[in-house]
Amino acid sequence: DKATDPSIPEENWECIQRFCDQVNADIEGPSLALRLLAHKIQSPQEMEALHALTVLETCVNNCGERFHNEIAKFRFLNELIKVLSPKYYGTWSSEKVKSRVTEVIFSWTVWFPQEVKIRDAYQMLKKQGIVKEDPKLPEDKILPPPSQRPQNSIFDTDEEKSKLLARLLKSNHSEDLQAANRLIKSMIKEEQEKSAKVSRRVNTISEVSENVKRMDELLENYKRQELSKSDQESLQTLFQRCEKLRPLLFRLASETVDDDEALGK
Repeated sequence: DKATDPSIPEENWECIQRFCDQVNADIEGPSLALRLLAHKIQSPQEMEALHALTVLETCVNNCGERFHNEIAKFRFLNELIKVLSPKYYGTWSSEKVKSRVTEVIFSWTVWFPQEVKIRDAYQMLKKQGIVKEDPKLPEDKILPPPSQRPQNSIFDTDEEKSKLLARLLKSNHSEDLQAANRLIKSMIKEEQEKSAKVSRRVNTISEVSENVKRMDELLENYKRQELSKSDQESLQTLFQRCEKLRPLLFRLASETVDDDEALGK
């Protein structure tokens, strides 16, 4: 309530940060936070809705993957769509709020290209003519680097970029702030690609392990007795899948030569 207080024209950053901390501290934090924020974003009071959208964007930047998973669900996306749709609150929501909601959803299609539901929701808005054209994301809107960063984050390991970013953020010139924003975007994109690569590697290794384990079990049975037709088919399917996974493993190994632990796995 304090972070979205409509009687205060400026953002209450202390309360917004405390809200983010609470979201990160609570196991149910992301889902509870989004229920509360959806209610505030749908408020008939323009300032309350705008403050809630600022809180939402700050959470996206500071509350990590669990929060990102929740915003990418239709359950929450539908709450945002209601603000734009004339069937729901679109007839009385202010243009400023609707414009900001459109901007938020569009920015997520850029930031989270892997989230199909976000892209589908945005395309549906365009198809229905609710969104006429892609909004232009403001260049001078500074996106803070995510606070919950993985170890060996680009924000920590690339000293040169980090120093340049710190210098640009201290500047009062709008050109420097725009440059800082572009640098943050490129660094976060790099971070996301790195994270996606790690995730792909973990998933592949897990799939290989499961397939090999199941294959071993079937081969053990085969030594002791004749396999049933269905088991023979399973064995053949597993063999074909393992054949396909082999070159992928070789590629993953060559990509992880500078990471002993990952290479060991």
